[in-house]
Amino acid sequence: KKSELRKTLNDSLLNINMIETSSFFDIQKTETSRISQVDFTKLDFGRVFSDHMFLMEFEDGAWQRGKIEPYGPFTMSPASMVFHYGQAIFEGMKAYKTGNGEVSLFRPGMNIARFNKSAHRMCMPEVPEDLFMEALAKLVDLDKDWVPSDAESSLYIRPFMIATDSYVGVRASEKYAFSIFMCPVGAYYKGNVRVKVERKYTRATPGGTGYAKAAGNYAGSLYPSKLAREEGYDQLLWTDAIHHEYIEESGTMNAMFVIDGVLVSPATSDTILEGVTRDSVIQLAQDLQIPVEIRRLSITELRSGLESGKVKEAFGVGTAATITPISEIGIDGINYPVAHADSANSIANTLLQELDGIRRGKREDHHGWNIPI
Repeated sequence: KKSELRKTLNDSLLNINMIETSSFFDIQKTETSRISQVDFTKLDFGRVFSDHMFLMEFEDGAWQRGKIEPYGPFTMSPASMVFHYGQAIFEGMKAYKTGNGEVSLFRPGMNIARFNKSAHRMCMPEVPEDLFMEALAKLVDLDKDWVPSDAESSLYIRPFMIATDSYVGVRASEKYAFSIFMCPVGAYYKGNVRVKVERKYTRATPGGTGYAKAAGNYAGSLYPSKLAREEGYDQLLWTDAIHHEYIEESGTMNAMFVIDGVLVSPATSDTILEGVTRDSVIQLAQDLQIPVEIRRLSITELRSGLESGKVKEAFGVGTAATITPISEIGIDGINYPVAHADSANSIANTLLQELDGIRRGKREDHHGWNIPI
């Protein structure tokens, strides 16, 4: 019995330290999964994390061999440059479970390309796309049991990169950490949202970092967003930095409007994030022969359209938010209800059903957006 027990313990230790290898990284599996501790019917967005994460470091001018390991904290120097000069970028993407139990990623190539675009703008090293994709696919495959199957649930994936050089001086770091972790999540917004058109504070300026998913963009938005919530709004609609007269995007999502039956989306620029969900929704609208206009939208036109009833719908689109109807828009102290925010026959709901159906394998994926794991 003692020898059997010893063998069992030895096998367990071997399993704990089992190392697999791939082209670019090693894989160390967790000793004990935490999945049994999770209530998948009560998922608070961004609070629960899966068993494993990916980590890779950049130094001496090159990416070093990475690793997938049990999820856990980093140990960092207080002098790490990210704490002082803000070199930090991230992405957001999702994995979905289809009706037959398979797991797929939705358009990960666009997120990888945008991540590297952000890295270039923030003077950070780009991550080779094949390495990024292999790490992402293996990590999701390893934790595929963490992908929820409920209608509004998914596995949210957060790749990020931070400057880790221990140096207090204003220059680009020479060392970086690239990591990916994942969260099973439910809906980001519970129902419709109320938004306020922001006319004083600015999210992004021409020539700045607005098109990058840089952490500092979000840090600067927190205070005006807090003020808006104190007034009873859920989010802001940001306007241009020069005139504060043209709609740009919302705090966590791109903004879209239905005006006289036409889907209107502000054009992306160096102040507006190129949203993956935004791009997908525009393509689906065109597939469904819904008229689409990509153009500037002024506050004057928006207010007039809300007053006359020409603005039938307004909604946000994003990875976390998916498609979230806007029920009320505050402009210069006056709140304007949006007529069809709750309509089951709305364009927003039609696009949501089409998009969600594709991501969950219920509708045909004509564009090859789903990448099976």
